Amino acid sequence: MRSGTVLACLSTALALVVAGCDRQAEAPRPKAIPRIGYLTSGVCPREERGAPGPVFEGLRAHGYEVGKTITIECRLSNQSDDQRFREMAKELIDAKVDIIVGISSTATRAITALTQTIPVVVVDLETDPVASGLAASLGRPGGNVTGIFLDAVELSGKRLQVIRELRPGVSRVAVLSDASMDPAPLRAAQVAAETLGVQLQMLAIRHPEEIGGALQAAVRGRAGAVMVVPSPSMDVNGPKLAELMLERRLPSAGLLPSFVKQGGLVSYGPDVLELMRHLGSFVDRILKGARPGDVPIERPTRFYLAINLKTAKALGVTVPPAVLARADQVIE
Repeated sequence: MRSGTVLACLSTALALVVAGCDRQAEAPRPKAIPRIGYLTSGVCPREERGAPGPVFEGLRAHGYEVGKTITIECRLSNQSDDQRFREMAKELIDAKVDIIVGISSTATRAITALTQTIPVVVVDLETDPVASGLAASLGRPGGNVTGIFLDAVELSGKRLQVIRELRPGVSRVAVLSDASMDPAPLRAAQVAAETLGVQLQMLAIRHPEEIGGALQAAVRGRAGAVMVVPSPSMDVNGPKLAELMLERRLPSAGLLPSFVKQGGLVSYGPDVLELMRHLGSFVDRILKGARPGDVPIERPTRFYLAINLKTAKALGVTVPPAVLARADQVIE
């Protein structure tokens, strides 16, 4: 074989190899599945056959399937400890999640103290996002935080008013709260109590095991009712909380309708399940390229009055017809 022919063959072979490498280099890489960090003191979102949680419902509504097109990395603490929440927030950041979802003001504080770059979506029913510096405005937050906030202080007054309607002679009300949560609702309750001429007995707990002792302190303090300040931990322990209050003959008022479903007497506030489902829309917009600072912060606009007549009967509380007529939900 002539040398020219050999060189031509080698040249052709080399060209084929290079072309093959180029085509291999140009082949699209598989797209990484987005990872969502989730921080709460309640329960980790889970999907059970036939009964998906509200977070999954919201994600599904936007076309996501957990485990296939999206994954969730959850961190959970049953202790109201800011330091522990920061440790868990750092774990999520170190895991290089694409978005962090925080449930509660405690989670919001922990996450935002550690990152100003990772997109953060929260459901926070205590914090004023503008006054706290988390957002420049509700319409254009400007930073890395968006979501659903409720700092409507008048709701504390509404719940105290309903207590007075159900128990007209009550002069002392215990306020049961999670010690790690934002104190804004407690300050609002104090202002409302002064207007209504009601004394408040503040009872803050850091662990669910302290609920029984706190309620016993309410009995010793001659509280005529208990107002429960919501938190994920309180909601998770709602059935036990309702049982303990019923044992101690304490009428109770909460914020969320789920509180009444669990056995509490009355509630006035938003439906937290609706809020959790709505998280999917925030996550969807950010995964599609929106900056959290451009996604408007939302506030709940629908509030529900719910009453448990079975609990009322067990406590010997007569629900006035006027209150019953205003109720959006009545459990018999």
